[in-house]
Amino acid sequence: MGGALSSAYARVFGKKETRILMLGLDAAGKTTILYKLRLGEVTTTIPTIGFNVESVEYNTRTSLVSFTTWDVGGRDKIRPLWRHYYQHANALVFVVDSNDRDRYEEAGDEITKVLSEDECKDWPLLVFANKQDLPNAMKVHEVTDKLKLHTLRNRQWYIQACCATTGDGLYEGLDWLSNAMHPGKAAVANENMHKGEIESKHLASKLDDVPDSDADTDVPESVATEAAEREM
Repeated sequence: MGGALSSAYARVFGKKETRILMLGLDAAGKTTILYKLRLGEVTTTIPTIGFNVESVEYNTRTSLVSFTTWDVGGRDKIRPLWRHYYQHANALVFVVDSNDRDRYEEAGDEITKVLSEDECKDWPLLVFANKQDLPNAMKVHEVTDKLKLHTLRNRQWYIQACCATTGDGLYEGLDWLSNAMHPGKAAVANENMHKGEIESKHLASKLDDVPDSDADTDVPESVATEAAEREM
């Protein structure tokens, strides 16, 4: 059934391939997010020494989207290797630990370094503020300020609160990323939805003007008298 629905979406909206580079400091939750999206369940992970690659496919309101995600390790000794994966990507997902208040400056510096590279100049940026389920987690507006996201210029960016272990917020973030990378499809779909709403309202107003065949109607007395005389 799911395959049939996916095929139908592909025929109607078209299938979009997007390659994502998922980065972040170590222990931010990148691999947990990746496998939660891929498998729909939490898996036990170990620190990523090299990289993990997975394809995640799901239906949005405008298209069938297939994300090929490169999850690259975030330890400081590995970060110089990040640049070797830039050519494989069209967008950046950066994962931060919302509960780790001591490393936001470090995370912000890494985001700046990546986005300053020539290969990354057109990338939209999605930031996952992960681990929102923890009691001391910073809220989205705090994370935004700490990472200095408002200083980004000529860049599409978005920050999404999420919890990798439950999946909350993950698809909302990917919906934004899909629309950021394929704005034409989203605009057409939204326009068609708007037209559909207008047509539905117009049709409903017409139906309101049609008398109910089962309802009692007021018949002028002269007409009623004439009809009675004919029957006699």
